[in-house]
Formats: sequence, structure tokens, C-alpha cells
Amino acid sequence: TIDAIVILPDHIHSIWTLPEDDADFSSRWKRIKARFSLWCPQSYKQQQSASRLRKGEQAIWQRRFWEHHIRNEADFSQHVDYIHYNPVKHNLVNRPRDWPYSSFHRYVADGAYSLDWGSAEAIDFDEKIGRE
Repeated sequence: TIDAIVILPDHIHSIWTLPEDDADFSSRWKRIKARFSLWCPQSYKQQQSASRLRKGEQAIWQRRFWEHHIRNEADFSQHVDYIHYNPVKHNLVNRPRDWPYSSFHRYVADGAYSLDWGSAEAIDFDEKIGRE
């Protein structure tokens, strides 16, 4: 199950609940990146950063991923907030509700957020959130 997600131009954040007997994040990320790359317009694939060009990298996604095991409900909530606020953090929009590529609107529909959440003032997160 994808519990929360945001897709940004150069990275993605998500929280998953995997089956009890399955912790294979690597295979899932590999499939997600491959599928997304197939569907991504060629014009986007050609917009590579100077850093990637110097390294000879042409992929859309970075090679690695960071895994964090959610410890409790508070940890889950903080990471969900971080995910949904990420487009604002990266100056892509002024309000989380304006970014269409996230699970934010699902959370609004479920009553977890008001539509204006994250709009009034900047939200500060623990420095460890998003660095896992």
C-alpha cells in the first residue's frame, strides 16, 4: 500500500506498507523507476543537470534510495507532513494543495488535513526528517 507520496521533478518521497513477510524495497524501487522512465516524455529526459552531465548520467532518477522504518504514529505523521509539504519546501508551489502529484488531496478528502494546511506559514521539520 502506498500510504503517502509526492512526485517532484527530480525526486520522489513515499511511505509504503509492505506485506508482513516482504521487505524488498529495492525491487519495488527498480520497477517504479523503470516504469516511470518509460512514461516520462523524452523532452524531460533530455533536461539533465550539469552535475549529471559531468558524471555521464542520463537517468531521471538517482541510483540510490534511503529507507526509513516508521517507528510509531508520531513518526508516521511527521513523515506524511514532510512528504506533502515538499513541493512548497522546493519552491514549486506556494501551497501543498496546488501540487497535483501527491497524495495530499486524498488526505484532505479523508479529513486528515484542511485544504489550507501548509499555506499560512512555513513548516519546520526535525532535521532528521527527509534525510533518511
